[in-house]
Amino acid sequence: MNALHPVPRTLLRDRAYEAIRDAIVAGEIEPGAVVRDAELAERLGLSRAPVREAFSRLVDDGLLESKPQSYTRVTPVVAADVRDAAAVVGALHELVTRIAVPRLQGTDVDVMRAANDRFAAAVRAGDVDAALRADDELHDVLVHVSGNRAAAATVARYTPLIRRLERRRFGEGGNCRSAGLHERLIEACAEGDVDDAVRVTAEIWRGLEGLADAD
Repeated sequence: MNALHPVPRTLLRDRAYEAIRDAIVAGEIEPGAVVRDAELAERLGLSRAPVREAFSRLVDDGLLESKPQSYTRVTPVVAADVRDAAAVVGALHELVTRIAVPRLQGTDVDVMRAANDRFAAAVRAGDVDAALRADDELHDVLVHVSGNRAAAATVARYTPLIRRLERRRFGEGGNCRSAGLHERLIEACAEGDVDDAVRVTAEIWRGLEGLADAD
């Protein structure tokens, strides 16, 4: 019976946060939709307390907005907010790339190549969710290897704001040239060329800032 023990409250809070965040990013809970802690707690099989804590974090992240005693609802996709988030996240990706490239092992580069193969296949198939998962997996290699926990936390916090607009662009039939840019990034990483890897990373994120400008 030692394996049976209460689930830590922090895990319930994180479970609620991740589930609601992912539903917002995926468009399952649409911009402007009012969210209620009791309803979502029931759907998630949780009590209301971790859902309320998740709401608070999502407000801080810019995915929810709340008026006390009135409503909590999903924020609209605002181009200026996405552009600001992309600028911050892009700068941090440049930082972690500069740190990570000299530390990369061959297995790390292999993981990046496999992620890009999945990304390219998903883009061809029009599978938005798979494409964005693979994109995250590729860039997360550099974030992880860098060991910069502050950068990792900030990237995780603000990337969902960007993903919402990316999903919409994919849904509207938008093109994605990132597979080719990823290949250039991976080659630079494989060769240990820090400066080129940073340049390609900057190019990738400038493209995402441009995505917001086009909104």
